[in-house]
Amino acid sequence: MSSAVLSHGAGLGIDVGGTTIKGLRLADDGAVLQEHRTPTPVPDPTGTGVVAAVADVAARLGHRAGQPLGVALPGIVDEASGTAVHAVNLAWHDLPMGPLLRGALGPAVVLSHDVRAGAVAEARTGAARDAAGVVAFVAVGTGISAAVLIDGAPLLAGGWAGEIGQLVLADGPFQGLRVEEVASATATARRAGRTGARETAAAAAAGDAAAQQVWRESVDVLAQALAGLVATVAPSALVLGGGLALSGDLLLVPLRRALAARLPGLRQPRLVPALHGDTAAARGAAMLAADRVGTGVS
Repeated sequence: MSSAVLSHGAGLGIDVGGTTIKGLRLADDGAVLQEHRTPTPVPDPTGTGVVAAVADVAARLGHRAGQPLGVALPGIVDEASGTAVHAVNLAWHDLPMGPLLRGALGPAVVLSHDVRAGAVAEARTGAARDAAGVVAFVAVGTGISAAVLIDGAPLLAGGWAGEIGQLVLADGPFQGLRVEEVASATATARRAGRTGARETAAAAAAGDAAAQQVWRESVDVLAQALAGLVATVAPSALVLGGGLALSGDLLLVPLRRALAARLPGLRQPRLVPALHGDTAAARGAAMLAADRVGTGVS
């Protein structure tokens, strides 16, 4: 299969989110031909509810037995073994989701991690499509997680790579808390007493002093985590996705300044918002499934 076809990843992709399962059918040029969403059955410690829901979404998208299907999962995912190592919302612990999904939908199911799949989509057809070398994608939503692509290939490390939201802050007013407990979209809204990141951003932009203080704190903590990532892997592009990134320059402008202050003398990445929004993981899952077919790997 040619690199041009792989770059668009025509086919079917499904993203199992903490609240919603999103499925897409993509055309050869990457356009969305069909989309279907359904609530995620949580908790689901055996995985049977999610498998049934994914099968239903796949059927609504026209999936046929044996047809390639990409499925992106949340939490810690070991793609090589097909294991959902840990996912809090779904109550998953070392669950063989790969075999379960293939048993229901056929052997051409390709398992991926939601943030790594999102990174693939943004690198191929999204905000980082012109970037070379190392690309980083950071999702700032309910939690915070990163994915690193090296020459287009995701860094896996058994599923443990990129969990920057779990870093514990060593000092400052939030000492002892994890990065995502302060700077995720959910945590930012909670600390501001707002219902969501969008409302928090609007209040900060309108001059609400309390919201502005919370926003500055989230930017500062996020910059700490991103600085470590940038110093380690030196991405040419750093793509921000998730709810907090929807605020645009309200986040990006101060975050660029904060990153530069923490990385004196080092190359600054091109910091950009994600292009594909909440469809990135499903898009990337479809692309990764197309890759597997193209290379002849089962």
